[in-house]
Amino acid sequence: MKRFQGIKGIIVLVFLVVLIVGYYYYISSSGASRSEEDIPEDAQILSATQQALLRDLDTNYPPTPREVVKYFSQVTQCFYNEDNTTEDVIALGKKIRQIYDSDLIANQTEQDYLDALLLDVQDYKNNNRIIASFSPSSSVDVETFTEDGRDWARLYCQYGIRQGELLYNAEVVFVLRKDEDDHYKIFGWKKLENPNDKSIAN
Repeated sequence: MKRFQGIKGIIVLVFLVVLIVGYYYYISSSGASRSEEDIPEDAQILSATQQALLRDLDTNYPPTPREVVKYFSQVTQCFYNEDNTTEDVIALGKKIRQIYDSDLIANQTEQDYLDALLLDVQDYKNNNRIIASFSPSSSVDVETFTEDGRDWARLYCQYGIRQGELLYNAEVVFVLRKDEDDHYKIFGWKKLENPNDKSIAN
């Protein structure tokens, strides 16, 4: 290849560089445009409620007591924080009962549970309350034990509750029992009025 010589060569070289840079910029920008155009117009990010409802608990059950309480807390946030329809709340209520122990479920008919849930959700809305955050016990702090031939677990979860401009914490103790499928189910829970109170009523 002949070397560029003199002013004429420099001009040609500069022209080639401009062409190459311009072509690269064109390819880059048009590629980005095509990427944006490839996204379907009806594509959307799933809401927290949709994510909770889409989880198949038959094939994707929370593997540990901590994860069960975490899922419970996520669904509870959906109850109180999301702008749900009555149908959404009912669907979430039926979903969360799948992680309840059979003895807990037996305490109330499904309809009584759902009626009470709808009233509770409305009370939160009327009082402008939401669950701003939650923090379950770390895995190493989950207490497991055996009683009456069944495996149990106990752990705590702290909830940050916002009511208007007020933010306060509530600590809840959960007791879970393992079922015949080796899934930990929520047997009961209790809000601790006294931080030193670590008991729970059945």
